[in-house]
Amino acid sequence: MANAQPYYLKDDGTIPNNALPMLVYPAAIDDAIADRANAFEQLFAQNGWGHSWRNGIYSFPHYHSTAHEVLGIACGSARVRLGGDAGVVLEVSAGDAVLLPAGVGHQNMGASADLLVVGAYPQGEDWDLCRHARSQKELAHIAAVALPPLDPVSGNTGGINDYWTNA
Repeated sequence: MANAQPYYLKDDGTIPNNALPMLVYPAAIDDAIADRANAFEQLFAQNGWGHSWRNGIYSFPHYHSTAHEVLGIACGSARVRLGGDAGVVLEVSAGDAVLLPAGVGHQNMGASADLLVVGAYPQGEDWDLCRHARSQKELAHIAAVALPPLDPVSGNTGGINDYWTNA
């Protein structure tokens, strides 16, 4: 498994983002695994990330103010804008995972026809969907979201243990 790659994204006036970095895990699930969706669900669940779902990534910019979110790319590929207009555009493909701290904007800018994403949230967190410019209410929600006890991909090592717990 590759190490997490951090991306620090600033508030752009619309998308709040977070002082915690977004983390990208290239090849979090081995290409040789036939059912990567199931493998992501199991990996996330064993690390305390549940409420999983299978779908894609919305084509409009949005963020979650009440929960951190992890996205596992089970099939296909996508070009994703992360952090709003002032953020980054990344290509993600089958096996990659992206960990979005609460407040980090994300938007599908184009995907393969077979894109399948598995998403999950830390145990006890309930997500919302924010499509409008950030407000003081959302900023307060983001600040109140607790650090998860385990990284969704690497558990007790790497990821949030390297980049979030010392932030």
